[in-house]
Amino acid sequence: MSDKLFLDTNLWVYFFTKDPQTKSQNIEALIDHHADSIFMSTQVLGELYHVLTRKQLFSRQEAEAFVVRLISDFPIIPIDTFSVTQSISFNLRYGYTYWDSLIIATALSSDCTVLYSEDMQHNQLIENKLRIINPFISLVP
Repeated sequence: MSDKLFLDTNLWVYFFTKDPQTKSQNIEALIDHHADSIFMSTQVLGELYHVLTRKQLFSRQEAEAFVVRLISDFPIIPIDTFSVTQSISFNLRYGYTYWDSLIIATALSSDCTVLYSEDMQHNQLIENKLRIINPFISLVP
């Protein structure tokens, strides 16, 4: 069985905007290669919609269509109270923002072993279970 994976919001932004092209292509290849192993959270869906519409990258209808597509393509993990309290603990322990800590907590609650993010410490192991990988430094097959 392959590892369960989680992608940070900005990677999805690259995927949908196709900008910058090199990053977009790397993320598209990662998603294509691991489509059956990717998990998402309600937080990432909301953040994606917010970024795509706030920066006027897409219309609200287009951004909604992307969110609906992701909901149909990947398992979506809702944010629960345990994840909220765990994210506060991670914020204190690792120094990540609350929102990044919430992504970490949700990835862990989904039994993911890899979290792809360019905004967190590359190759850091969280709770001896979740490895953070910057896909632009090292693309794990």
